Amino acid sequence: MRRWTANFGLFLLSILGSTVTSSAEAPTSTLDRISETGIVRVGYSTESSPFSYLDGDGKIVGYSIDLCARIADLLKERLGLSAINVAYVRRTPSDRVALLKSGDIDIECVASTNNADRRKSVSFSYPHFMTEVQFVALAANGLGVVADLEGRTVASTSGTTVIGELNAHSRERNLNVAVVPTPDHQTGFELMATGRVAAFVMDGILLSTMAANAEDPSLYLVSSDPLGPPQPYGLMLRHDDAPFKNAVNEALLQMYGTGEVREIYKRWFTMPIPPRGINLHLPMSGALEAVIDNPAADPWSN
Repeated sequence: MRRWTANFGLFLLSILGSTVTSSAEAPTSTLDRISETGIVRVGYSTESSPFSYLDGDGKIVGYSIDLCARIADLLKERLGLSAINVAYVRRTPSDRVALLKSGDIDIECVASTNNADRRKSVSFSYPHFMTEVQFVALAANGLGVVADLEGRTVASTSGTTVIGELNAHSRERNLNVAVVPTPDHQTGFELMATGRVAAFVMDGILLSTMAANAEDPSLYLVSSDPLGPPQPYGLMLRHDDAPFKNAVNEALLQMYGTGEVREIYKRWFTMPIPPRGINLHLPMSGALEAVIDNPAADPWSN
């Protein structure tokens, strides 16, 4: 029995030793892996128009997708690669952080709000858009400002920062708003459109785009006042990978400095976009202009 115990102890120590050695090894950096494989893995959404979505032919398109395609081109030059391939990985609001942490995606190219709570889990690039939280409701119901939501039930998408902001706003103003979490944006919009909830609360740009692409846009009204100040969207990245984050930010700096980002912006916000040729007529905001003119002063950097 004593001999068996001793042997088992040695066996256990050997396992623990190999585990410690393995965990102590530094993981391959994102830039190193891209250099070795020639592949960058991009997280995308099917329903976040005009940032990342599917056009009428099922192609992945959008403002954020174009930015990340250009970042991939600039990474190719930086790393001296003859070619670089973009591998698209579908993500949802609920699993995007997990996919980043697991390494299934290198960069999320959608419309994720950069705030203090989220920065505990992930990193962000320089902002590429500024938005405000608003709500959309049936125009016939006459809900136009946040105060109109008092005592009502609304929907909002799980895995976003909006639900927390909405609950905090409701408590501060004693609105007693009840929130129904939904798995995706489309479900929330449909709950509102069919009258099962009074409103769908989400980032204003996403609401405006969904309403504009509805069969009859005149049925819907986006609130005139936001729930809070403008917040930035950033490209989401893994924590503790400064070289890759710096490379992404340097690529954005190049696009910002040359004015290329403004042309990409115009394509998605001031011109007809697929699949229905809707024009959002949304010139670049002063807040975003300020970020593009001086991204290094970004107060949301982490």
